[in-house]
Amino acid sequence: MPYYSDELIEEVRSANDIVDVISGYVRLQKKGSAYFGLCPFHNEKTGSFSVSRNKQMYYCFGCGAGGNVFTFLMQYENYTFPEAMGALAERAGIALPKQEQSAQAKRESDYRGRLLDVNREAGRYYYMLLRSERGVHAMEYFKGRGLTAETMKKFGLGYSDKYSDDLYRYLKAKGYEDGLLKDAGLISIDEKRGGHDKFWNRAMFPIMNVHNKIIGFGGRVMGEGEPKYLNSPETPVFDKSRNLYGLNLARLSRRPQMLLCEGYMDVIALHQAGFDNAVASLGTSFTSGHASLLKRYTKEVYLTFDSDAAGVRAALRAIPILKEAGISARVVTMSPHKDPDEFIKALGAEAYQDRIDHAENSFLFEIRILEQNYNMEDPESRTAFHMEIARKLLGFSEEVERNNYMETIAEKYRIGFENLRRLVGNVSMREGATRRTEALRSGVRKKEPQKEDGVKMSQKLLLTWLSEEPSLYRIVRKYIGPEDFSDPVCRRTAEALFAQLAEGSLQVAQIPARFSDLEEQREVAAIFHASIQGIQTRSEREKALKDTIIKIKQDSIDRRKENHDPDGIQERYRKLMEDKKMLDALRNQALLLPEDAG
Repeated sequence: MPYYSDELIEEVRSANDIVDVISGYVRLQKKGSAYFGLCPFHNEKTGSFSVSRNKQMYYCFGCGAGGNVFTFLMQYENYTFPEAMGALAERAGIALPKQEQSAQAKRESDYRGRLLDVNREAGRYYYMLLRSERGVHAMEYFKGRGLTAETMKKFGLGYSDKYSDDLYRYLKAKGYEDGLLKDAGLISIDEKRGGHDKFWNRAMFPIMNVHNKIIGFGGRVMGEGEPKYLNSPETPVFDKSRNLYGLNLARLSRRPQMLLCEGYMDVIALHQAGFDNAVASLGTSFTSGHASLLKRYTKEVYLTFDSDAAGVRAALRAIPILKEAGISARVVTMSPHKDPDEFIKALGAEAYQDRIDHAENSFLFEIRILEQNYNMEDPESRTAFHMEIARKLLGFSEEVERNNYMETIAEKYRIGFENLRRLVGNVSMREGATRRTEALRSGVRKKEPQKEDGVKMSQKLLLTWLSEEPSLYRIVRKYIGPEDFSDPVCRRTAEALFAQLAEGSLQVAQIPARFSDLEEQREVAAIFHASIQGIQTRSEREKALKDTIIKIKQDSIDRRKENHDPDGIQERYRKLMEDKKMLDALRNQALLLPEDAG
């Protein structure tokens, strides 16, 4: 990973005003000292997304997303930090130092760049051909499928000429060599025929990565020919198991879930109908790589596969993969139509939205399909079905979740809750299943979400006040130091903030960069957006500040009392007594705000 000095990072950050940058993505309106808009990270109707020009930070009071200008690009564009640094440096016209790379790494990076260049050139050529006389048949095909000119442009649709060496001759004239064209998956080379195109006489679908770079193509044959659909082979820039068609557009959707389809035309038809959250796998089965990619952008996926037997099998394969990745899945029923494209043409977008609204729970879908394998009129077969349900229910590690499904299934299949509960217990004992709490891949067990305690809230509130009114530091430093903060993130934040205040150089937006973990950066943003309601007068503010200081300091004293380490015990005791005496004095006196405090 490239290394950039703190000074250079700060130069790039300070050259990119966060309000100006985020305004390019979110419509913001000024309200008081902050700017508000609809959060780009979750679906909402009332704007709870706040951007502060003074702090150079953003924070969503709805979903908790927050950070500085680097964090925003990393969350919104899915950039790595070096990618965000590069984008913001380019925006500000700042030249970044060239990073040292090994000769091998540089060769690989340069070659990947050339592969993307040749793909872009091929995409431009296919796009131009579709709109020329030679592309009439493909244009008629797309129009016959109900696509508008705007949709065709949005997806960069094109046409590969009927002559099998047309693209080869075009790209050779542009100066690209045979080896590069072959490695890009665009050209085949053999002794008899020489260079000839992988795609010819096909309607072309450029495949883009999340950064809108063409990495491959899909082609649908015009007229007779096999295969009907052809995809680029895997290349150094194209991995079918780690890319999804349409994700470059769907990741920007404001809808809370992703629609997972089977084909290019399903994705395009859904986007044209207003469902801009549709994606599809690339001529391959859904993989864990696809699920990991989706998890960056959503927690919920709606499977909208074909309604035939192959589509059902594909859904049954995808559901456990999504569950393993921690993604909730539901199944959208297309019946009586084959696929989303056909459904929307027949019934329209409103009917499709209704199917989404009534999508089937993925586990209940699995059980419903499983039932088709059994004769429910035969007692033996029906018993076997119930046994299989019990085995599947054991897949839920949380007892509450398992019981909820048991209640639903017992009622639906008229088993009786107690009967099903006993059956699950018997199967568990027979097959050696054991209940256990779910463990994360790190090996750390999941914790139940806990309500934030009053001490942490007070710590966050004090840091927010100091960031907004630095003059308060003259009072606070007499009583509170970073070591008094019990929460680890608050303590590290306090260390950075107190150091800035002591130097008289407040730069709140620098502080999230001290945390490498994005979740911690979100927490830092939340710390600097704490608020307390109902404080209006100066005396009310003085009392609130005093109460906050006392609460934090008392907690610090209580925690230190529990330290029984014999090392340094005398010095710790002396400091403890000093702090206790100081706190008692504060309780019995007024705390006056500085004249320049707000």
